[in-house]
Amino acid sequence: MSESSLSTDNILPLIHTIRGQRVILGFDLAKLYGVPTKRLNEQVRRNAERFPSDFMFQLAVDEWDEATSLRSQFATLKQGQHQKYRPYAFTEHGAIMAANVLNSPQAVAMGVFIVRAFVQQREVIAANDAILKRLAEIDKTLLLHDKALRDVYQKLLPLLQPPPDLPKPKIGFRETSPRYGSPNKKSRNSVTALRRSSV
Repeated sequence: MSESSLSTDNILPLIHTIRGQRVILGFDLAKLYGVPTKRLNEQVRRNAERFPSDFMFQLAVDEWDEATSLRSQFATLKQGQHQKYRPYAFTEHGAIMAANVLNSPQAVAMGVFIVRAFVQQREVIAANDAILKRLAEIDKTLLLHDKALRDVYQKLLPLLQPPPDLPKPKIGFRETSPRYGSPNKKSRNSVTALRRSSV
C-alpha cells in the first residue's frame, strides 16, 4: 500500500482481539510493510529475543480457523496459494519491533500509521467504556427514582379512586320524632310506669 492511500481507517479493520489483546496478524502486517510474509517470519525467528510473548504469539488451531474466516471476508488467496503455518499475531509493540527488524523505509513509515491506529482504537474503546459507565450510573439513578415514584404512586392511588357512593336520601317528608299527638312507644311506657308508681 502506498503511504498516500493509507490512513488509520484502513488499518483499523486489520486489528483483531485475540486472547484479550488487540493484534495484527502476520500476513496483514507483512502486506502493510511491503514484504512477503515469509520474510517477516524469517526476521522474527532470527530475532526471537526481541519478540517476547506480550509482543507476539503464534495462533492456536481454533484461533487460526477464526482468523481464516475473518480473512476470507476481505480477500481470498490466489489459486494454488495456501498458508502453510499458523500465522503470528503482533501486538502494538510487536508491530513496531517488526518494523525495526525489517529495517526498510516502508516498514518504518507504516509503523507510524500502525501506532496511530492502535492509539485511535484505544481512544475509541476508552470513550465507549466511559459511555457505558455513565449509562450504568444513569440506570442506577433511574432505578432509585423509579422506586420513589412507585412509592408516591402507591400513596396517591387511594386519592385517585372515585369517592364511594353515599346512600341516596329518600324522597319525601321524614319525621324523626313526633311533635304533636301521641308520644312514641318508649315514652308511653315511661309515663305509664310513673303513673303506677305514684298510685
